[in-house]
Amino acid sequence: MKYLRNTHHINVKSSQTQALRNMGYYHGFKGYRFIREDTNRVNFSSLDEIIALNKYDMRLKTVLYPKVMFIENALKSYVIEALLADSKSENFDVIYNKSLTAYRNYTPGSRAYKTEYTKRMNLKGKINAALVRDYNKRSVVAHFFNNDITIPVWAIFETLALGEFGTLYDCACTNVKLYVSNIMKLPTNLDSDGMNTKFFIFTVKDLRNAIAHNNVIFDTRFKTGKIDQRLVTLLETEVGISNIDFKYMDAYIIMITYFLRKMGETKTACKQFVASYQQQTEYLRNELPINIYNQVVGTQHRPNMNALQKFISKS
Repeated sequence: MKYLRNTHHINVKSSQTQALRNMGYYHGFKGYRFIREDTNRVNFSSLDEIIALNKYDMRLKTVLYPKVMFIENALKSYVIEALLADSKSENFDVIYNKSLTAYRNYTPGSRAYKTEYTKRMNLKGKINAALVRDYNKRSVVAHFFNNDITIPVWAIFETLALGEFGTLYDCACTNVKLYVSNIMKLPTNLDSDGMNTKFFIFTVKDLRNAIAHNNVIFDTRFKTGKIDQRLVTLLETEVGISNIDFKYMDAYIIMITYFLRKMGETKTACKQFVASYQQQTEYLRNELPINIYNQVVGTQHRPNMNALQKFISKS
């Protein structure tokens, strides 16, 4: 506490000792003293502001976690259905040879062909590693291994992390991708090859992993790569919001809400989800100076959420 007062000039009340302990110096103060980049330090004046940002971050995870898990489960179900329909088999070796064939979209011997074929070969290793990981730690596949029974597709999917699942989807042939796109009724003019689901999987994967590992999420620092512009265009066109920027959490809320509706989630549930998010941003607005608040949520937060609520009502 003395260090925070003397070195960082942050007012710390004697009554906040336990709050600082609970938050943790490294996970708390060190994690919340900047926004997105370590060089973008925030000039907090009191520990109250840091505690408020920490509470906001934790509450965001509570709001997001059940929706992200719902999406992960639904996507895996859709892809299993698509693979079975395309391959006409429940045997994964048959599925692998007939339906995980995206490399065939490219000229044999070309750089793209080699890249896609290598990705497909590596996928087998990732799946085997996931099965071994599950066998050693859990019990989804233990019954099949212990009785020397062929592992069903659903059990394989249960062992896959979201990133591994995303790679499997990426390796799927166009028919499988379009089948999944059709389940969600994504507009064909904006998803003619079914690739927007891939972009969605990898975008939500970073958020899901950050939540699962209790990492900081409020400023989207968890993002590991550039968001594909085709996904952004889909969301802007369908939802009716311009300049969606994934440096702010609004973009993830918009994306999740859009796909929840496409997955059949009710309007009421989606409106409650957005309202829960707005409740947290309103809490933050009352606790932080407006300049810091705007750095966190952006200056278009209210127009974005109003437009999103209108989209839900019309969808």
